[in-house]
Amino acid sequence: MLRKLAMLAVIVAVVGAAALWVVTIPATIPAGALVPYAPNLDNGKTMFHAGGCATCHATPNHQDKTQLGGGLGLKTPFGTFFPPNISPDRDDGIGGWSEADFVTAMWKGTSPGGRHYYPVFPYTSYQRMKMEDARDLFAYLKTLPPVKGKTREHELPFYLNIRRMVGGWKFLFLDGEPFKPDPSKSVQLNRGAYLVNAAGHCAECHSTRNFLGAIISSQRFAGGPDPEGGDGWVPNITPVGIGDYSKSDVEHILETGDLPNGDTIAGPMAAVVDNVSKLSPEDRSAIAAYLKSLPPVQGPKHP
Repeated sequence: MLRKLAMLAVIVAVVGAAALWVVTIPATIPAGALVPYAPNLDNGKTMFHAGGCATCHATPNHQDKTQLGGGLGLKTPFGTFFPPNISPDRDDGIGGWSEADFVTAMWKGTSPGGRHYYPVFPYTSYQRMKMEDARDLFAYLKTLPPVKGKTREHELPFYLNIRRMVGGWKFLFLDGEPFKPDPSKSVQLNRGAYLVNAAGHCAECHSTRNFLGAIISSQRFAGGPDPEGGDGWVPNITPVGIGDYSKSDVEHILETGDLPNGDTIAGPMAAVVDNVSKLSPEDRSAIAAYLKSLPPVQGPKHP
């Protein structure tokens, strides 16, 4: 009887390990999935600013934010991550990538070498981007100046250096669903929803996360502790937090960083405003309209 139980345990362990191996295989987008397409560089530039690419990937302390050498330290409860060089340098950046490599990174969080990217790279939001927008963004990035130099290794606990484990995280939290317009909503609201939830990835900062670092869906946009630690607090951007602001107020904040009470946005959000201020007034208006349409969500209490 004991021998049978031991054999059963071994079989279950082998089957479980095989299943885990299959589940955690890094997903890719085949080149054949990309039909012939002429990129729109103007739209690529819009996606660049909407996505805030320079905020994380610009070379630290460099005045030119198109120098995308990476290296900014992003502190999280799991360790410090250093965004990579995404300039068009062929050796150290993404100059040697194909379009399929780039779309795979954005949608699936997989590197050209077949390794999982950590979800500090917000592919849980970027997976909602339209294929054309991702391709336009890639084309625009290739027009920027190449920058030499690779960034340093992430500073993580030893167990998080096992990249295959990220595949399990993706299995739980990366659903692969594209953005779906709501036919009952206006064109403006759908545009705002797309910018906020896809390229803009606003929920990635403005939502509470669980112990695995995934967004708690019921707390989406409800703010919470600053993921970089300390006493910082990310504000609630549902009507619970911005209910006193008019749509025009929100548009003005996104353009200038000036709050209705005379204060000015500072910290990481100041960089976001710098990016969003470069969008068209129509896009900022769409973002404001969408944020004002969100249902109120009571987030965690500020200590």
